Amino acid sequence: MGTFDIFRRAGYYHPMTQVVIVGFVCFLCPGMFNALNGMGGGGQMDRTTTNNANTALYCTFIVFGIIGGSIVNLCGVRWTIAISGLSYALYSSSYIYLNHTGKGSFTIAAGAILGIGAGVMWAAQGMIMVSYPREEEKGRYIAVFWIIFNLGGMLGGILPFAINYHSDKDSLSDGVYIAFVVLECLGACLGLVLAPPSKVVRSDGTSVVLVKYTNAGREAIEIIKLFLNPMMLSLIPMCFTSNFFYTYQFGPVNASIFNLRTRGFNNIFYWGFQMLAAYLLSFLLDNTQMTRRKRGLVAFGIVAVFFNCIWGGSLKLQLRYTHGPLSSTVTTDYPGGLMDFKESSRVAGPMILYMLYGIGDALYQNFAYWIIGSLTNDNQKLSRYAGFYKGIQSLGATVAWQLDAKNVSYLHQLIGNWVLLGISLAPMLYVVATLKDHSEDAIPLHVDGKSSDTNVHGSDVEKTAVVDSDQLTV
Repeated sequence: MGTFDIFRRAGYYHPMTQVVIVGFVCFLCPGMFNALNGMGGGGQMDRTTTNNANTALYCTFIVFGIIGGSIVNLCGVRWTIAISGLSYALYSSSYIYLNHTGKGSFTIAAGAILGIGAGVMWAAQGMIMVSYPREEEKGRYIAVFWIIFNLGGMLGGILPFAINYHSDKDSLSDGVYIAFVVLECLGACLGLVLAPPSKVVRSDGTSVVLVKYTNAGREAIEIIKLFLNPMMLSLIPMCFTSNFFYTYQFGPVNASIFNLRTRGFNNIFYWGFQMLAAYLLSFLLDNTQMTRRKRGLVAFGIVAVFFNCIWGGSLKLQLRYTHGPLSSTVTTDYPGGLMDFKESSRVAGPMILYMLYGIGDALYQNFAYWIIGSLTNDNQKLSRYAGFYKGIQSLGATVAWQLDAKNVSYLHQLIGNWVLLGISLAPMLYVVATLKDHSEDAIPLHVDGKSSDTNVHGSDVEKTAVVDSDQLTV
C-alpha cells in the first residue's frame, strides 16, 4: 500500500479535512489579528497608529487581494499560505516595539506587509472553502471554516481579558502580543500540512482539481475579465460593505465605551456568536428541499432585516455619546464613563448589541461566500473570485479606517455604514435572483499533455481526470 493510499484511507485527502486545516491556519493567523483589532486600536489607548496601520494594510490588500487568486493558481496553496501567515506574526510583534518606543512607523510598515500576505492567504482560503465541497455541501463547509476561524477570535479575546483582568493599564502588555506572535507562527507552519489540491478527492470520487495549466499571461487576462463580469460588478457594493463596519464596531463602540478587560470579554462573545450564526445559516443554505434561488432569497431577507435592526439599535446607543477616551486624563463622554462587564445594569444593553454585531458579520460574510461559490464550480475561477471579493472588501476597509483616523464623527460613521448597507442590497438581490440550481462549467482537463473537455454539472461529474500532481500549478 502506497503513502497516498494510507493518507487517503485516513481521510487526509478528503475536502473536509483540508477545510478544517485551513480553518485552523486562519484560527491562528487572521483569527488572532481579528482579536487584536477587536480590542480597538490594537489594544492601545491611542487608536491613531492602528488606524494608519490598517489603512496601509488594506491599501496593499486591495491589490494583492485582486491578484491573490492568480498568485495562488501559479504558486500553489501550501507555501503561499505558510509565507503569508508569517506576515501576521510580524504585524503583532510590531506592537511590542510600539509599546517600548511610542513610534508607530514599524507598525504601519508591518501593516502594509500584512496586506500583501493577507490578500494571498484569503484568496487561497476562499478557493479551498468554496471549490472543494460539492454544491449541496457548500453552506456546511463555509460554516465549518467560519466556526474554527472564529475560535481564534474567541481565544484572542480570552487572552487579553485574562492577562489584563487585574490591570488598570490602557494598553495591552508585551506578554499578550508575544502570545499572539507565537500562535501566528504556529499557524504559518500549519499551512505546510495542507495537501496539494491535485490529491484531494471528494466522497463521490471526483477530483477537486479541474484545470491543470496556467501562466502569468493568462492570469493577467483573467483578472481584467473580473472587471468586465456583470455578476462581479454587481457584487462590488456587497464586497465593499462586508468589512466596512469593523471600524465602527471595534473603535467607536467597543474601544470607546468599555474598559480594556471588558473589550476582551466582549470579543469572546462577538466571535462566539459568529460561530453560532454560521452554523445555523448553513442549514438554510444547504437545504436541498428548496431551490438555490429560494434559499438565497430567504437568506437575503434575513441579512437585510437583521442588519437594519442592529443599525437602528446602534443609532439609539450612539446618540448618548460623541467620543471615546482622548487621553489618560480625558475619558469618554458616555454617561457614567467607561463600562466594566461587572456593571450589569449599565453594560447589558450595549454588550448585547455588540454580540449581535458578531451575528450580523457572520450572516453577511457567510452569505457572500455562498453567493460567490454558487456562481461556478471551477476552482481557478473561484480563487480569483475570492481574491476579488477580498480586494474590494479591503478597499471599503481602507476608507473606513481612514474615516476614523481623520476623526469623522461617530454618528456620521454609523450613518455611512447604514447607507452602504442599503446600497449593497439591491445588486445583491439581483445576483441572488439569477442563481441557478446547478453551476455549469465546461472546463478543460489536461491529462498527460492532452486536452479534453469535461462538463461539470452540479456535483455530478461525467468523468474524473487522473492527473500528474507534479505538473499541477494550483
